[in-house]
Amino acid sequence: MYLTHLSLTNFRAFTRLDMEIPRRTLLLVGDNAQGKTSVLEAVFYLATFTSFHAAHDRQLINFLAARDALAVGRVVADYQRGATHHHLEVRLIQEANGAGTRFRKEILLDGVKRTAHEATGHFSAVIFLPQMTRIIDGSPEERRRYLNLALAQAAPGYAQALSDYARALEQRNALLKQLAERGGDASQLSFWDAVLADKGSLLLHHRIAAVQEIERLAARIHARLTNGQEVLQIIYQPSYDPLAQPEGQFALPMHTLINRAGFTQAQIRQGFLERLEANRSEEIARGVTTTGPHRDELRFLSNGIDLGDFGSRGQIRTTLLSLKLAEAQWMKERTRQWPVMLLDEILAELDDHRRADLLAYLGESEQTLLTTTDLRLFSDEFVGKSKVWQISQGMVVQA
Repeated sequence: MYLTHLSLTNFRAFTRLDMEIPRRTLLLVGDNAQGKTSVLEAVFYLATFTSFHAAHDRQLINFLAARDALAVGRVVADYQRGATHHHLEVRLIQEANGAGTRFRKEILLDGVKRTAHEATGHFSAVIFLPQMTRIIDGSPEERRRYLNLALAQAAPGYAQALSDYARALEQRNALLKQLAERGGDASQLSFWDAVLADKGSLLLHHRIAAVQEIERLAARIHARLTNGQEVLQIIYQPSYDPLAQPEGQFALPMHTLINRAGFTQAQIRQGFLERLEANRSEEIARGVTTTGPHRDELRFLSNGIDLGDFGSRGQIRTTLLSLKLAEAQWMKERTRQWPVMLLDEILAELDDHRRADLLAYLGESEQTLLTTTDLRLFSDEFVGKSKVWQISQGMVVQA
């Protein structure tokens, strides 16, 4: 999979950008705050329809255009997926609504309006940003978001199930709070229990398989990047675990190898449903759902050491790099299409060995867009095989 054309209108710092994208490797060079990362953000937005920077999509509209009651930001791309050419357009629309404004988003795939859930996964991308080290050492929510964004692109139906689960969880929590405050018939929870178990089992089934597959790829890449000195493990800790220990037994140590791949979605659904029913009294008292995919956790270990708690900056960055390269290969295995690779200032803190290994891995992908403030970080050979464009104040000039 690869982009052939990208057009931006009133997106971030760009009032207008229209460019043909080279087939293999594009280096975007420029000082900070010139728009390099915004190009990567636009491409990733086409894959996930969510921003990794903005708290709300309305913030993606160019701030000058957003002063008007009617403002439209557009991200448009042509791309090749296998032997087929596709056209994808996202419109970010701010319009008057009484005394204020309202925001809406339109997605058109090959000229046909689609929901975000329907369009997610048709174009795929993997992005590396310096601040993504939060996946390793940040909150569990950051790690769940990482898993969800990857799976939404590669697992059909995952994005819709995630949305359905979130809505059902909100409704169940509201009912739990109502039962706690006013009392009532607890059997009203049965409907929402069934929805949570149905949608949650799909999420769990996909997560179990994905973590196992990504760990296999990431461990191999990590061993190479560390000269075989570190062994990487990715530990998935589901809130509802189909392999939960019987009451009264000690939990297994976190680094113990656990294989949950043998469970079918139907088995996970039945076990999750039983857990929800068993926890009903406690959850009514607390007014919140305490078990489910919304509370899953993911941990990263190097030589048995939890990097989220004890990892050095270098270890965390190398682990994130291994994870992102593994994610791209995993998507290729799942979808038979290479995702577009988007890397922001990735070489700045890598030594020469890791830089060389990274650039060798990138050579296997179909298309890579990289940003840098210093072209000297790249070898002459790599630069010679790449297209180099300068970005300054939202303007792109081909070198």
